[in-house]
Amino acid sequence: MSCSATARTPIPPARNRHGSPAWRTCWAGYPIPARSGAAATAWAPPLALCLVAVLGGATSLAAIVRFAADTDSGLREQLALTSSTPHASTLGRLLARLDSDALDDAMGAWLARYAADPVDEPGGTLAGLAIDGKTVRGSRTNGAAVHLLAAALHACQTVIAQRQITAKSNEIPAFAPLLDRINLRGIVVTADALHTQHTHAEHNLRHP
Repeated sequence: MSCSATARTPIPPARNRHGSPAWRTCWAGYPIPARSGAAATAWAPPLALCLVAVLGGATSLAAIVRFAADTDSGLREQLALTSSTPHASTLGRLLARLDSDALDDAMGAWLARYAADPVDEPGGTLAGLAIDGKTVRGSRTNGAAVHLLAAALHACQTVIAQRQITAKSNEIPAFAPLLDRINLRGIVVTADALHTQHTHAEHNLRHP
C-alpha cells in the first residue's frame, strides 16, 4: 500500500472501463450513510462538485455554486452534473447529513487502491505510513477549531485515512480507530512522541 515512486504513481483515469466517471468507484460498494436515508449514489455528483470546487479555491457554499455555474460542459460531464446547478441550501443539507468518518474511509480506500502493495514489489521494501495531527486552517468557530489525525504514505504524501478529534479529547484515543481500516502488511508506522504508547504498539502488532 505504498507509492512505488512519487512521480510515477498513476493518475486515476477520467473514465473507467464501463464508461462511467472513475471517481464514482470511490463510493461503489461502500454506501456512505446519509441521515436522510437517501441512497449514497444520489449524493455522488454534488459531493464531487464540492470536492473539486474546494480544491479550486472555493471557501463557502455560495462559492461552490458559482464554481458550478462557471464550469464548462466537459467538467460538468465528468462530475455527472447533467441537471441544473445545485442550490447552496441543497449542498448545505448534503454536507450536514453525511457521515464524515464513512466519507473519509471511502476516500482513503479509493486513494489507497492506486498505490502498490510493498510486499509484492521487487526487493520487498517496506513502506512508511506517517500518523500526524493537524488543525484545519479556517475551521475555527466560537474559539474552537477542527483537529484531524491523519495517516499519510511517506513516498507520495497521500492521505489514506483520517479521523476528527472529538472536543475535549486528544489524538491518543483516535490512533487505533484510524488504523483499523488500513492493511498494515509491509507497512512501518511512524508517529511523533505523543504516540509512543504501549497500547499503540500492541495494536499494530495485532493488526493484520
